Amino acid sequence: MSGDRRRRGASAASPSTHRYATLDSAETLPEIARRLRHGICVSTPDGEFLDANPAFLELVGVATLAELRTYRVGDIVVDPERRDRAMSELPVDEAAGPSVCEFEHWIIRPDGELRAVLETAYVFRDAGAAFHHAIVVDVTRRKELERELIELSMRDALTGCYNRRYLDDVGRALSARPDARWGCIFIDVDHFKQYNDRHGHEAGDDALVRMSRFLMREVRAENAVVRLGGDEFLVVLAGAEATETSAVAHRLESSASRSAPVPFSLGWASRVGAETFEQTVGRADQNLLAVRVFDRSPERQRRVDEWMQRVEARVKKG
Repeated sequence: MSGDRRRRGASAASPSTHRYATLDSAETLPEIARRLRHGICVSTPDGEFLDANPAFLELVGVATLAELRTYRVGDIVVDPERRDRAMSELPVDEAAGPSVCEFEHWIIRPDGELRAVLETAYVFRDAGAAFHHAIVVDVTRRKELERELIELSMRDALTGCYNRRYLDDVGRALSARPDARWGCIFIDVDHFKQYNDRHGHEAGDDALVRMSRFLMREVRAENAVVRLGGDEFLVVLAGAEATETSAVAHRLESSASRSAPVPFSLGWASRVGAETFEQTVGRADQNLLAVRVFDRSPERQRRVDEWMQRVEARVKKG
């Protein structure tokens, strides 16, 4: 009886065993590569493309393998020297098999579009000849999301200006260059606490948003506008000498009476000698304080009074 069961069990298992035993890897693996959504390519060490799957052709932006072979690896890689260095450092141990390297880089398609890719590559030797095998994954969207997250982390949530984290990064980058030049304009809204206490934080937030838009409109796109906190802003002029920094500060002052949503005071400074970025910002802040102490002009008071009157009228309208 037990012998019959063993025979029946062996007989039941044999079709499955037979099916897997007859799989021809020479046919199955190419089919897997053809259907795989990640790019696969084979090239020579000097950059000639030999083979690729449809996903790689789509990633690179060519229609056929014949079209791909009209290009070389260096034609589509943005930094071919970096890739060559990574590949050249791969040792091939005939006993243990090839070593693998993985790195991110950028490719440029024939239509000019850039794609970020994660490449896993190795050197394969066959009958003394070397070939480069690579699996290439498109990570462009991931890189875009990373940039968006970094951008969000460096922006003030209320105004859209840059924040102190961004300022710290800029300060470190500028201070690391001994010959770098920069200018800073420190800006403070006049009587903002009084305005906030009288009309509430919502009205105060609205004033800060409008002030940030004014500043970003009045300075060039490459000049960062940073909200330091509360009603304080800083304009960073990378590469600016004293003359240029002064000109931007005076332009802001002249625009104040025409289009600024709120009255403000400012102080500016540009780098002197080998001072750090923080020291320049500190001098700009001190110059702002000096303006606050000594500038009691009727024009400044008139701007403050007009602002308060506009606010009162807007509040009465509801």
